[in-house]
Amino acid sequence: MNDDIPTGTLAETANYMAWLSDEPDGETVYHLELGAVTLHFFQEEWDEVVELIEKARRAANGKHG
Repeated sequence: MNDDIPTGTLAETANYMAWLSDEPDGETVYHLELGAVTLHFFQEEWDEVVELIEKARRAANGKHG
């Protein structure tokens, strides 16, 4: 993470991390570190990914619950 750009950790587990950065152009960028892969999302993309994960979680819980 760059010290010149404000960042914050959203959530962290033993192997994964979600964090955000407030970019100089005013955009907030969300980052998912998943092992050796880091995914970067602008706000609209992040909202869609969160929706996808929530739907997948509900589907998995319904299937196994």
